[in-house]
Amino acid sequence: MDPAPQDWANVELPGSWVDDLNLRRPSDLWRFLRPVRGTVRPVVLPPELPGRSMLPAYLLQEFHRMPNGSYSKDVADGYQRWFDVTMLGEVAKARRRIVAQLAGAKAALDLGCGAGQLAGALRASGIPDVWALDPCPYLLKEGARRFPGVRFIQGIAERSPFPDGRFDAVGVCFLFHELPGAIADRALAELHRVMAPGARLIIVEPSPVQMQEKSLLRLLRVGGPRALYFKLLAKFAFEPYVRVWHRKDPGPWLARHGFRLLKDEIGVPMRFISAQKDA
Repeated sequence: MDPAPQDWANVELPGSWVDDLNLRRPSDLWRFLRPVRGTVRPVVLPPELPGRSMLPAYLLQEFHRMPNGSYSKDVADGYQRWFDVTMLGEVAKARRRIVAQLAGAKAALDLGCGAGQLAGALRASGIPDVWALDPCPYLLKEGARRFPGVRFIQGIAERSPFPDGRFDAVGVCFLFHELPGAIADRALAELHRVMAPGARLIIVEPSPVQMQEKSLLRLLRVGGPRALYFKLLAKFAFEPYVRVWHRKDPGPWLARHGFRLLKDEIGVPMRFISAQKDA
């Protein structure tokens, strides 16, 4: 049976230490900017946070150098407002490509949904049954407020609550590079379980080009000035597992878990992977 969606839009969430800061006070501003200054620490969760006990340790880091990660009312709100701006609209374009590839689906999942932009776009495209899964209650609340037609569920990719064969389409946008290697394998195996035979899987992740290309001149030739920006962004952002992700060869990796690779397009700043679950 399907999990029971919680009314995340109306859930009262506790504030974290970030929400208690007064950024007009220099000491609080200095503390807020701690990850930007290079001091990345474990996330501190409020004791009464929903789902606190099910959150694995690998998640509880200050990804992207965000104070307390996304586990804060203020940071979650800022993340959903500014992420597309920081990415110069490239993630928004990627979401449109995912939606186009999954057109005609009956039941779709946005895995690692964050604030739900992909799930909302899938629902707006006419897919009648759209679900979104993420571990962070603060982001789930943001998504549920913005996209009421989507069913938001708290959970982790490697242990989802959905029944076998539930979805005929899955979109994964900027998730696998944030998972440890073994966890990414388990998450893909779990996707195989919850997808129907012949279902489509679209994965969009950061391209390895801006991280691995050492020649700035070659990088300029490949991607223009934006490529330099994304190289600087990749160096600045705290992504502890991104190099592990870039070492994966998608074809054999997908095949080991019962998927057939249809496309692996490496550009700048995105890598676009299309696959299908074996019938």
